[in-house]
Amino acid sequence: MIVRQQHGRDESMHSCWPPDAVVWPQNVEQVSRMAKLCYTHNIPIIPFGTGTGLEGGVSALKGGVCFNMTHMERILNLSTEDFHVTVEPGVTRKSLNTYLRDSGLWFPVDPGADASLCGMAATSASGTNAVRYGTMRDNVINLEVVLPDGRVLDTAGKDRRFRKTSAGYNLTNLFVGSEGTLGIITKATLRLYGVPEATVAAVCAFPSVQAAVDSTVQILQCGVPIARIEFLDDVMIDACNKFNSMNYPVLPTLFLEFHGTEAAVKEQLQQTGEIIQLNGGSDFTWAQDQQERTRLWTARHNAWYAALALRPGCRGYSTDVCVPISKLPEILVDTREDLIQSCITGPIAGHVGDGNFHCIIVLDLNDEDEVRRVKEFTDRLARRALAMHGTCTGEHGIGIGKRSLLREEVGEVGIQVMEQIKATLDPKNLMNPGKVVV
Repeated sequence: MIVRQQHGRDESMHSCWPPDAVVWPQNVEQVSRMAKLCYTHNIPIIPFGTGTGLEGGVSALKGGVCFNMTHMERILNLSTEDFHVTVEPGVTRKSLNTYLRDSGLWFPVDPGADASLCGMAATSASGTNAVRYGTMRDNVINLEVVLPDGRVLDTAGKDRRFRKTSAGYNLTNLFVGSEGTLGIITKATLRLYGVPEATVAAVCAFPSVQAAVDSTVQILQCGVPIARIEFLDDVMIDACNKFNSMNYPVLPTLFLEFHGTEAAVKEQLQQTGEIIQLNGGSDFTWAQDQQERTRLWTARHNAWYAALALRPGCRGYSTDVCVPISKLPEILVDTREDLIQSCITGPIAGHVGDGNFHCIIVLDLNDEDEVRRVKEFTDRLARRALAMHGTCTGEHGIGIGKRSLLREEVGEVGIQVMEQIKATLDPKNLMNPGKVVV
């Protein structure tokens, strides 16, 4: 029972819905055979990677069999000349980059958690480097997918690893972001990048949220090819200081990182520094050597756990709206005011370089009034983003809790088309049922 419960929830606040059974396939042939058995006997299938999702995507709402994919952990077909690699579902972001360490290449998509790369494809994850390197949707070249009836599909053709194509429908991106509702990803071919010659990280504080986000917009408008630009409000900085034994000023703060040649990085730093000074920002706190940069970004990646530490014994819920960059100052200022008026603990952290930010809400699930206030706040936040021509989820996915918001975002015709795709590929509604559109 303990194993089933462990596979019935992720890092979200959603209730645990354990599967009826858990299996650990070792290869694609076993996945295919087990999928055929489930299809024949009308048994739901729930793919499971590392369980680091934030929208209840692994909950077995209708029971069924959980396919834990972590025993398929080979790294295949690395090509340093063509800048690509193929991985199985058990390979995580950190393990891939450790493997690549001596190749001069790396995989930059970084959602914070050491998530499964195929799970990241399934949720169209992104993270701190997306402003320069894009999201999973931009970096998946090909997928091997076991369909609900056990057939094996190569979305771009068997073993094909080209940089671009005009051949037919884009089946690869159909499965990127499908959250396990259309098939089980058993291999992903990913785009790699050269390790930059120079990397410098910096931190600077601002007198207000408006000043910090105005700086972000202006840095991007000036064409600075910044690799990371992360925003933490004063509540989040205070939590990170306490959790990581750091002493940054308790003010709205930007964490930045610059990649390139020594000369290019120097130029980026100069341009960025001038913009920050014009907006009243502090002098940079530098981090150039690997150990210090790792310490800095570990603090940012630990933001979720730092927020939870503000209220021990409570649960966390992370919002993740995304808006056009020009709307960032407005929505962040409005959101901060809404949090204060609603008496909600919700430090803000965001990948502001691409318009995506999170309120990491910490709440007592036994306090019905607080749960109600949080639900009303998150709905207001999502609809505020939609009103600004944004999205209700920049990277976490729809999962259980955002299905009604998805309908508002894409409209009735959009939902109908998604339902038709789902019905075509999964006519028995066995693949991760109850998520996204059905």
